[in-house]
Amino acid sequence: MEITQQSPSEVRFLPEAEWRAREAAHQDRLKPFLEAHLERRHKGVPHPVHDFLFEYYNYRPAQLLRWSPGMQVYLEGSAEEFLARRHFSDGVQGIGLYPDSLPESRRSAAQWIVQLLEATAHRAPFFGCMGMHEWAMVYNERDVRHASLPLRMPHAELVAFVGGTRICCSHFDAFRFFSKEAVPMNDLQPRHNTREHFEQPGCLHANMDLYKWAHKLSPWIDSELIADAFWLAVEARELDMRASPYDVRELGYEAIEIETESGRKIYTECQEAVWKQSQVIREHLIRAIHQVLAGLRPRLQGD
Repeated sequence: MEITQQSPSEVRFLPEAEWRAREAAHQDRLKPFLEAHLERRHKGVPHPVHDFLFEYYNYRPAQLLRWSPGMQVYLEGSAEEFLARRHFSDGVQGIGLYPDSLPESRRSAAQWIVQLLEATAHRAPFFGCMGMHEWAMVYNERDVRHASLPLRMPHAELVAFVGGTRICCSHFDAFRFFSKEAVPMNDLQPRHNTREHFEQPGCLHANMDLYKWAHKLSPWIDSELIADAFWLAVEARELDMRASPYDVRELGYEAIEIETESGRKIYTECQEAVWKQSQVIREHLIRAIHQVLAGLRPRLQGD
């Protein structure tokens, strides 16, 4: 995956030719994927792998497609169209997102998010979970989350496999969907208020969540970074479901059989590849959030 996020700076001015080119490139990069999703939705055709990216993360395709330069990046030329959007204004620097456009609730969120990202970044990655969270979600459950997909093995075999396999999920938002009987089987017991003590950078869900943390600070975080995080989330989600107990062959994916030694090796290699990409995106996101907070610092000190 090509990383396209722009390096943050204190204050920037973009010539019209540059920001229009960036806007067009951003939209061209996403349109094929988003249009396919919208066409399926219009026809009522589910895609249990990709639908997750819009249902769980609750960020609409139109929002993802809309380009923003980020905070304190001012648009030269004919940029009046941006004044129809929330938070953009025309001030002494020109048209853009001024520091006072960020609501108090978003400032608090930015501070919490960057603390979580930094805590995660400072830990060593762990690659031994083998994607067992999806298996733990269906353990001894008859009503599974993705009822449109068959399971890869009979339920009795699945229960025996999960019962005999170590589960060590560090991600609260995956752990909270475990079946009732699988909860005590997890080596870790993360909670919402302790997630920064558990999340680690090798975790697929922590790396998918880079997309969530980026889009929660839109439009103050530039859209190229949000798109980078989105494509990483797509890759991680596909890996997640390929290694799950669901049979995803009808969607065009080859299963990763983590119940076998060769499957565990493949999964670990793929998980490490996602981790390597996440390091770059997490670093960019941390820097971008600090840039947002730095622009607010005089106001915060004066509150």
